[in-house]
Amino acid sequence: PVLRAVSRRVTVPLSIDTYKSEVADLALDEGASIVNDISGLQYDPRLGPLTAARGAPIVLMHTRGRPQDMYAHAAYGDIVGDVAADLRQAAGRALTAGIGAASILIDPGLGFAKHASQSLAVLAGLDRLAALGFPLLVGPSRKSFLAAATGALEPAERDWPTAAAVTAAVLGGAHIVRVHRVAEMVHVVRVADA
Repeated sequence: PVLRAVSRRVTVPLSIDTYKSEVADLALDEGASIVNDISGLQYDPRLGPLTAARGAPIVLMHTRGRPQDMYAHAAYGDIVGDVAADLRQAAGRALTAGIGAASILIDPGLGFAKHASQSLAVLAGLDRLAALGFPLLVGPSRKSFLAAATGALEPAERDWPTAAAVTAAVLGGAHIVRVHRVAEMVHVVRVADA
């Protein structure tokens, strides 16, 4: 009901954050137009074909393991190179499922199966992920890796660190940033773009 109501009141595309094909199918019926899969098409083998059949764009986020054990999988050699390789595989799964290359976006998954220093390294190396050739979505807003870099700030106190991360994301090649304080971050993005 919430998705149905929101979709009637806004003109921007709505994204459904799910790795479950059943949820995506219902959400697309109710007004969502983008599927955002935190698993990069690893958890539900039906999600890729469903997304392709529905003609929806998909965001493939990087993670390893499941949310409850993802930090046990946070072992990398070259963190940016490893994330790029994993995202390349996720894009391959999407293409194999019939999703067109123009409908694929990638997300480095800051904070997912990455310790704070690893998330910062990925943020600093976004240009290497942008080189994969897919639009890049980055969601740094208020995440705990920002507190690790600045001190033990509560999530609501992380808007200034978020602004710095958004600037780094745009300069690194991000096409889309996911944020809490939209109006303020629009200005940050405009300055970074300029």
